[in-house]
Amino acid sequence: MPQAKQIALILIALLSPLPFFSQINPAPAQSTNQTQKPATVAPAPSPPQPETSQTGLPQAPTPAISGPTIINKDLPVLKQSPRIAGVLPNFTAVNSNTLLPPLTTHQKFVLAMHDSIDYSSFLLVGALAAKGLQSNATPQLGTGAAGFGRYYWREFTDQVSGTFFTEAILPTLTREDPRYYTYGKDGFFQRAFYAISRTVITKNDAGGEEFNISEIGGNAAEATLSNFYYPSQERGFDKTAKNFATQTAITAGSNVLKEFWPDIRKNVFRINDN
Repeated sequence: MPQAKQIALILIALLSPLPFFSQINPAPAQSTNQTQKPATVAPAPSPPQPETSQTGLPQAPTPAISGPTIINKDLPVLKQSPRIAGVLPNFTAVNSNTLLPPLTTHQKFVLAMHDSIDYSSFLLVGALAAKGLQSNATPQLGTGAAGFGRYYWREFTDQVSGTFFTEAILPTLTREDPRYYTYGKDGFFQRAFYAISRTVITKNDAGGEEFNISEIGGNAAEATLSNFYYPSQERGFDKTAKNFATQTAITAGSNVLKEFWPDIRKNVFRINDN
């Protein structure tokens, strides 16, 4: 296992017990061995020579992805939007049938920051805080405006820490891609299964697929961290495990919504980007 992934797994292992204690290549050189011509005749340029390896064989060019690339020109492209219904953040969703270059470490942190401080994120946190207050989900946080404030900052901390763990910190350590690549083909059930499976499977920066350490480990880290700022009645292994399971289920549901959002935009809201 690469060293970075070992570090990620060690990080997760160290975090998980906390509830118990808290309770252009240059142009080829042109040949200089040319026969001299009369001064009045310009020498014909020699044709470019292919770059050769140490074995003397031409090297195959290494393809570089500099922007969005259509994978199959015979398939349609289902286009995502930055937000779902203008409210839910959707910045990690990639159009179907599209290949993007890998994200740099800086880009991963910018993506997480964008997800965390977008106006839609504040609205979502407010809705969750209001729901918790209305249902008296955590009685120790109180009621009224003060209670709402206590719910709000905790929900906001949950959201920000989870976003940075799953979209920036662990993806950097594991060299995984935190974006959701829309499947967009093969029918409803195949697409739904694909969307749910992205909870435990993800692309890596090299373009392959692997176990989604970033999502699973990030949810575990967020659930563990919450033991430091929730009342004692909301701490411990059972509460942490429930928090982790809830976050993972939300991720699966969010992936399904992202998968079918382009269809909803086109067929329900009559938005056509073509």
